[in-house]
Amino acid sequence: MLGVKTAALPASLRRTNQRTVISLLLQLGSASRADLAKAAGISQPTAGKITTELLDLGILRETEFPEEPSDSQSSPRLGRPGQLLCLEDRHPRFLAIELGVAETSVSALPVAVKLQDEWTCNFPTSHSPEAWIKGLKEVTAKLNVQKLWGVLISVPGIVDEAAGKILFSPNLHWLETTDLTELVKRAWNLPVLLVQEIRALALGHLAAEPTEEDFLLIDFSQGVGGAIVFEGKLYAHRMPISGEIGHTPVPGNLRPCGCGAVGCLETLVSERGLLESFSATQKESPNWQTLVQHVKEHGIEPWLAETLEATAKVVAGALNALGIQRVIVTGRITELPNSVEQLAAEIKEGALWGRFGDVACASAPHRRAAGLVASGIDRLILPADEPHLAWPKRQRRNKKLEAI
Repeated sequence: MLGVKTAALPASLRRTNQRTVISLLLQLGSASRADLAKAAGISQPTAGKITTELLDLGILRETEFPEEPSDSQSSPRLGRPGQLLCLEDRHPRFLAIELGVAETSVSALPVAVKLQDEWTCNFPTSHSPEAWIKGLKEVTAKLNVQKLWGVLISVPGIVDEAAGKILFSPNLHWLETTDLTELVKRAWNLPVLLVQEIRALALGHLAAEPTEEDFLLIDFSQGVGGAIVFEGKLYAHRMPISGEIGHTPVPGNLRPCGCGAVGCLETLVSERGLLESFSATQKESPNWQTLVQHVKEHGIEPWLAETLEATAKVVAGALNALGIQRVIVTGRITELPNSVEQLAAEIKEGALWGRFGDVACASAPHRRAAGLVASGIDRLILPADEPHLAWPKRQRRNKKLEAI
């Protein structure tokens, strides 16, 4: 679920088992300790110890087996009713923020987050840090944001997540000169995590589909970005530039990009880029809904076919370099009828994997909130490799967490 795999040392093995139990309960909803032990491939004593730790942390809670229907034909359950475990779902634990280019969305989320984004409130993203934090305070005043564990922020651009800094944001340049972590901490005296927006999507997809361990996720929204997952782990480098597929130049494309270059892929296949291409074929300036309806009625016209072909060439080149054969597509392009199917066919034609086996290309919903919560649990709550972020031991061991 959490996109982290570590060496099987005692401490790291415990964290791996903790994450496995959390992932299983996110999928199953609830399960007994014995069922969790079997599904996780660990002994029942180990499962008991792991679940006790997670209960103490407030990540899990106990719930009773549901009562049998009165007309049930099955044999009655004998002995004392057993107890199931589930993820804590009664109290919001994180303030989750999706800082988008045009709009910022906010929710107060429990550990048992839904596997598809449902943001509670939103406001237009401002062009200054002062205006943005003011808008954030106004909308969060409507939420139950008491006794939280931390603030989780999905941010665009090139992000040094460990340092909590935004190095480059081509569509929101004010983020580059703002200490966003400190800005938010002044409003809420809580740990603050920054997660690069596409990496958050990939973590959310891993939470929903934990068996998909190798894939390239590409999001087509206000911009175009990618995240690489190997063996269930997000690819990372000490210089946090990876998956920037949207800033690959496309021959013949003369559109200026917010990154300062000319001809980047995202100027063609982002929402704004698609609308710009479509507008050139229309008498009036259309909106997104008009474009979706037009493609539904008229199919994939030459301008869109050329855009998808250029996109597929870039993606196929990335697959050839990475040795990956699965692509997950999210964002606006999934709303255009038959576009993902057309893109998949073009990718398969250009990817070397297509000569030897299948190249899979599937669409998925945005699961950014689930990715943020996964990152929050992994980096803030569980014993972590980032001591400046992890809870003090005394606080972790407090079963009541002083928050319930």
